[in-house]
Amino acid sequence: MRFAVIGGTGLIGSQVVKNLNADGHEAVPHSQSTGVDVISGQGLDDAVAGADTVINLTNSPTFDEASRAFFQTSMDNLLAAAHKGGAGHFVILSIVGADQVPELDYYRAKVLQEDILAAGPIPYSIVRATQFMEFMDAVLSWTADGDTVRLPATPIQPIASKDVASAVAKVAAGAPLNGIHNIAGPEIFSLDELGRATLSRKGDNRAVVTDPTAGMFAVVKGDVLTDKDAHLAPTRYTDWLS
Repeated sequence: MRFAVIGGTGLIGSQVVKNLNADGHEAVPHSQSTGVDVISGQGLDDAVAGADTVINLTNSPTFDEASRAFFQTSMDNLLAAAHKGGAGHFVILSIVGADQVPELDYYRAKVLQEDILAAGPIPYSIVRATQFMEFMDAVLSWTADGDTVRLPATPIQPIASKDVASAVAKVAAGAPLNGIHNIAGPEIFSLDELGRATLSRKGDNRAVVTDPTAGMFAVVKGDVLTDKDAHLAPTRYTDWLS
């Protein structure tokens, strides 16, 4: 099969391309660095022409209200180009529980992206993943202050990017779901607990203070960012840290 992987040079995209090509498919990465711009539309028609499946792994450069405009424009442009090019399957990566956290601009924007795809002209699949293990350092940096890091006790089910890429490649190579496939890591932690484990393993002596008002995940209610019924990936967080 032929795949056009938009955002194919990033953390997930580069691994998806590698996985698909290793399985004998033809997966071509496209991004701004290869002359493809999902906002202006530059290079899109050529990038997706003749692809059996288009995988969109691009992401908004911001997490604020402007992210809605990014996903609206990029999806409109990509769907038009993919439909013109004859693609029979369109895949995106989203977030477990995105529709349960309307307080976050970025999560509302991801739901908008899903809705645009579902209403579009191409059979589709949505892969929803829990929080990436690779993002934990960024989460710690948001509320770091001197010798302390403040984190809420939000339940988190971290997943390794390699497991996300494997799932995306598998779904993309299959028949369109016309629905959602949830994937998650094998363990659930509270975010403050995860922060302590991360700093300890790195030999970082900063203390984690549990603060229900700290950071982006403070607005999350309950365990909506976890899913015990999702397809569980194999990589455990402590093994990934090693």
